[in-house]
Amino acid sequence: MSSNKRLTMGLVGPGFIAPHHIDAVRRLGDVEVVAVAGSNPETARKKADLLHVRDAYGDFRELIARPDIDVIHNTTPNHLHFPVSLAALEAGKHVVSDKPVAMTSKEAATLRAAAASAGVVNAVTFNYRGNPLVQQMRLMIEQDKIGRLFFVHGQYLQDWMTDDHVYSWRSDPAKGGVSSALADIGSHWCDLAQHVSGARIIEVLADMTTIVKTRYTSGASAEAFSQNNSGEKYPVTVEGEDLASVLVRFDNGARGCFTVAQVLPGHKNGLEIELNGRAASLRWVQEEQNEIWIGHHDRPNETLKKDPSLMLAGAASYASLPGGHQEGWPDAFRNIIADIYQWIRTGNKPATVCTFADAEYTMRVLDAMLASHEAGSVWKQVQLMPGESTAPSFATHNSI
Repeated sequence: MSSNKRLTMGLVGPGFIAPHHIDAVRRLGDVEVVAVAGSNPETARKKADLLHVRDAYGDFRELIARPDIDVIHNTTPNHLHFPVSLAALEAGKHVVSDKPVAMTSKEAATLRAAAASAGVVNAVTFNYRGNPLVQQMRLMIEQDKIGRLFFVHGQYLQDWMTDDHVYSWRSDPAKGGVSSALADIGSHWCDLAQHVSGARIIEVLADMTTIVKTRYTSGASAEAFSQNNSGEKYPVTVEGEDLASVLVRFDNGARGCFTVAQVLPGHKNGLEIELNGRAASLRWVQEEQNEIWIGHHDRPNETLKKDPSLMLAGAASYASLPGGHQEGWPDAFRNIIADIYQWIRTGNKPATVCTFADAEYTMRVLDAMLASHEAGSVWKQVQLMPGESTAPSFATHNSI
């Protein structure tokens, strides 16, 4: 595709995350947002007006059928990820999907195969990859600056579902899937750990529980982080986990652990990851995302601020502002979208982009966690596809 061609984008599912997709695309400057599709024509038109998008559809098939749209962004609830993405792939469109890529690993495998057959760009927006200091950590590990990596640990803690009068489609297994917190935010931690470390999770031991077993709903789903709890409610039994802790083993021999929860008061978007090597440690905290902590045993610890003049070249390119000028969540999201569209234009996939194949593997990691819990919290291996290798993607110095 010509790098000078102005691309067009259509979005399906104008909910919580949709404005961030549209904002990131518009910041690129060379992509036009031409249409959105919602659950019916009236709500789609209302959303289109709010987002300043010209055309609106009540059926995603009408939007996908338009020959003048190059890229489909799929920001629907989880249960629609598969049919919308599959329809877009079959129409020969490039597809950018919110996570998870599908409801099940079987669906994800179908999408992976369909994307390969269509020969189009396929990406899942694990947006934390786009943070400049996340890329700094990834390159430091790849370049052996912390020595042999042997431990990866962290957490992703939120409180937006603490109130039992908050009910989201994520709590409905028919719409959100059988897993709740692990699929929603645990997938982010797993993707981040694998992306930064260059190693894959191959074994897990999970302990899951549901703290809020009864929620109250008016029948409508609350958007993520919504504070609207008004209206008459009726009780609904919830089975999906809202708290989980997992031990993990990586294919380079490293060990790890993490906890996820969405019912912990005071924790807003507490994503943290620490990676320990024999020479040094690295820690990144999403809520303080403009710095990383570098730990030493033989000299004072360091804090590296986000400053392109001090960062490795491959990471500095993700910092759009000089040192002391703070960048945030929307900027990291924009970086991921920019790399996806670079792939569309050049045919060269940047390392930051999570493909459908990458996301399908993370689905299998989640499958293993669910199987571990169901079996009484025992170790379970991540299922591999025929011929699939678990060899680390970084140099052999990272192997234990």
